[in-house]
Amino acid sequence: MRYTISGKHIDVGDALTTHVQSELGETIEKYSQRPTDATVTFSRDAHQFTCDAVVHLSTGLTVQSRAAANEVYAAFEACRERMDKQLRRYKRRLKDHHKDRVEPVVFGEAGSYVLAAEDEDSDQQADSREPIIIAEMESRVPTLSVGDAVMQMELAGAPLLVFRNEKHGGVNVVHRRDDGNVGWIDPRGNG
Repeated sequence: MRYTISGKHIDVGDALTTHVQSELGETIEKYSQRPTDATVTFSRDAHQFTCDAVVHLSTGLTVQSRAAANEVYAAFEACRERMDKQLRRYKRRLKDHHKDRVEPVVFGEAGSYVLAAEDEDSDQQADSREPIIIAEMESRVPTLSVGDAVMQMELAGAPLLVFRNEKHGGVNVVHRRDDGNVGWIDPRGNG
């Protein structure tokens, strides 16, 4: 597994790097023998250290977690424990994921745009109903089953996931509802 361990406004020493590689590697190997790369970023905000970890699996799925603590090692351990909890919840499905799939998850390209917030003082936006695009990016849209999409959304800790449905190829969305349940939007419908 390839590791990218870095710090924002802090120096990540050899001891912390070695600790992250051994502990994170052990956690991931319990649930999936095929991780491809991991990115761990440490940052500091006043007295708090934050650890963000993203692990890409060879199946195309991504696991992500974040934690903060007063010590850098404690922040990493809390982050690792959250990732362990997410992986434990989907342990059987992660191990069986490769049996159902001949190929890894297929990703399609999609445009992603950041629109300027509406400003009441702006004369330019008042004259036009079109929002102002301030950034353009490429996004990847996976082709998944609905169950795998829910699993990917939860593993990534995302509030929603846009995906292409394996059954019919249409674009679908799964999202975390305010009541704690998961919502599924399928514009194709049943008829």
